Amino acid sequence: MTETFADFHFQPFLMEALKDLHFVKPTPVQEKVIPIVLANKSVVGQSQTGSGKTHAFLLPIFEQLDAQNQNVQVVITTPSRELAYQIYNAAKQLNRFAPQKFTIHNYVGGTDKQHQIDQLQRKQPQLVIGTPGRILDLINSQALDIHTAHRFVVDEADMTLDMGFLEQVDGIASHFPEDLQMMVFSATIPQGLRPFLKKYMENPVVEEIPTETVINPNVDNWLMSTKGRDKNEMIYQLLTLGDPYLALIFANTRQRAEEITDYLQQQGLKVALIHGGLEPRARKRIMRQIHNLDYQYVVATDLAARGIDIDGVSLVINDDIPSDLEYFVHRVGRTGRANMKGTAITLYAPAEDEMIAKLEERGIKFTPKTFKNGQIVTTYDRNRRKNYHRRKESLDTTLRGFVKKTKKKVKPGYKKRIQRAIKEDEQEKRKLAKRHEMRKAKRQRQRQHRRERENNGR
Repeated sequence: MTETFADFHFQPFLMEALKDLHFVKPTPVQEKVIPIVLANKSVVGQSQTGSGKTHAFLLPIFEQLDAQNQNVQVVITTPSRELAYQIYNAAKQLNRFAPQKFTIHNYVGGTDKQHQIDQLQRKQPQLVIGTPGRILDLINSQALDIHTAHRFVVDEADMTLDMGFLEQVDGIASHFPEDLQMMVFSATIPQGLRPFLKKYMENPVVEEIPTETVINPNVDNWLMSTKGRDKNEMIYQLLTLGDPYLALIFANTRQRAEEITDYLQQQGLKVALIHGGLEPRARKRIMRQIHNLDYQYVVATDLAARGIDIDGVSLVINDDIPSDLEYFVHRVGRTGRANMKGTAITLYAPAEDEMIAKLEERGIKFTPKTFKNGQIVTTYDRNRRKNYHRRKESLDTTLRGFVKKTKKKVKPGYKKRIQRAIKEDEQEKRKLAKRHEMRKAKRQRQRQHRRERENNGR
């Protein structure tokens, strides 16, 4: 078992970088994946958001980069610009401590392609990070030469598939030499991803990193009913009741995200809005402002659940339950990171009980909360009435005793007596129910007759 990063025997500059990050003990995904990558084996790493998989591949990659080789050595693709910037910034942090700096370039859509082509004609990067579309575009323009690279990382592979970028990733992979070490990281391995993996990976090491709990134990996961309340007002109250370091509010649609933003701004809060319709330049500017803590409140659609990385999120509010339940974990995973405490609050309407039940079936546990006297307090479980009725319908105390005894070895005649008693009890209950219905019907007839007599008397 790996106790600390020192057990990997990294170069001194990487140990300095880890010290700067305050990383001491590797996460489970790092503990399992790093030795595999160092052994030059292909790997499929299945791990949840926030598990530390970025450094699981960056650290061994930097350990084996050749500073003297000025060709492309590694290519990393990720499905969104924000994730590309996240990996790029993590790589820059490691590179800062290298005795001889590596050339690292980030290529994403919405940036100056011609400038990148001109830059590539002068010098090729040793480490390439970016979105599949732009990287493939630069390859097809004969500007980026990746045939010298022997390592290829596909990060967030399931999201790559969902967003329709797998074809571009396939196009990139076709330009590598045969002795390719491929590293694929994904929260899930959907069926649509398997043909791609089979095409490029022969007998890869598959590491599925189980999580002890679906939700990070550092996160307080609350559930609040919106019955009889204005949801916008509720969100405002939750944001202002405490003083979150940084709050992230998730909405299912762009329209709803805009509604929440408008309402909160009308209440005097300074709110940032992130959704898929933003122009690249505007999105980059807003992300920079968020990282600079110009905003305390951020409203986002699900693109941001897995597409952005914001440090210091202490509060997540789900305005609604995501239609794709997979996104729920990614939303909540935005808080409680780097061993910090966080709170996630999910708002739900009574009609959404079934969706909550499905989340609970996946092992997600909620603490029910409500407002009382201007404070958030723990309340009753939403299933308490169902449980109450189940208790009422159970056998009486005597018969429960009989039933328990059937589990023991008893004489056949005794078993028949127990079964007969249970049957008689059920018959008696049916008789009582029928008698109750008859009395109820009789009372209704009597009331009807009285009303008719009163009407005739008038």
